Amino acid sequence: MSRATDDVRAVPAPMAAWYAPVAEEMEQVDDVLRREMRNDDPYVDELVRYGGTLGGKRLRPALLLLTAKAVGSVTGEHLILAAVVEMIHTATLVHDDLLDEATVRRHRATVNARWDADASVLLGDFLFSHAFYLASTLDSTMACRLIGRATNVVCAGEIRQKGSRHRFQLAEEEYLQILGAKTGELCACCCQLGAHFAGASPSLTGQLADYGRYLGIAFQIADDLLDVTGDERTVGKSLGSDLDQQKPTLPLIRALQVADRTRHRRILEILEADRACRHAELRRHFEELGTVDYTRRKARQFVGQALEQLESLPNSPPESSLRALAEFAADRSH
Repeated sequence: MSRATDDVRAVPAPMAAWYAPVAEEMEQVDDVLRREMRNDDPYVDELVRYGGTLGGKRLRPALLLLTAKAVGSVTGEHLILAAVVEMIHTATLVHDDLLDEATVRRHRATVNARWDADASVLLGDFLFSHAFYLASTLDSTMACRLIGRATNVVCAGEIRQKGSRHRFQLAEEEYLQILGAKTGELCACCCQLGAHFAGASPSLTGQLADYGRYLGIAFQIADDLLDVTGDERTVGKSLGSDLDQQKPTLPLIRALQVADRTRHRRILEILEADRACRHAELRRHFEELGTVDYTRRKARQFVGQALEQLESLPNSPPESSLRALAEFAADRSH
């Protein structure tokens, strides 16, 4: 098996333009990742380096750095912490791909597809543990506390989502709580770390943490919609896994809520059927019931809440990038 590439920088357009205010710092974070995501054993080294190619967007380190620069300046602590949050995010992706039985991420085979389930579990554990070690090298223990709490909330959110499988009566409010935990919490932590270690006041740090949380929820709502409406060649990862795993996401929750009795029963029958056309049939029902548009509007609602948290920031290139990233979260196609 060939060795994985050392290139961990391939951020998709147009995000690279929004990362421009922290482009130099992002390069330094990539240097940290290249240095840390290695091992002396050839097998472990290949697996760890391959995992480093699966993250793609680098959204979380960018949020941390942009927040820091929007309120002050980027320090060496920020660079370490940006690498830490990317490693944690990558660990969650590796484990998610295993749970979802996904075979493709970022146009590449997932770890469970290229190796096996054991490799996925162990790689995720390696990344989690090494991320916490790296965070512990800073003089302050606050980062470890914040990251530890956030990671615990993320894991609890994933467990709650697993417990929601087949619960098609799941309320929209509970669904949003799950998203706030599994995606919003780590984004909030990134912005909190960026602001705190740049010297922001507690109130401003809290606002920026809320910005990250709302952005993360909007991003995940859009991701759940892409799972239903996206094209795998464009998105670059396995789609339809939520339906395959019987996870109630917003398009489905809303459809069952507004459907009449006959269509409600039909949707449940399609969900329980094991046939290739299931995704297309459900998408047709979602579109006819207006739940695709409803889901997009809900994502934009959280974008609006995210943007409100930026109102106290002075105009600057980093602040503009934070706004652009929020807008992108709800309307993306990949």
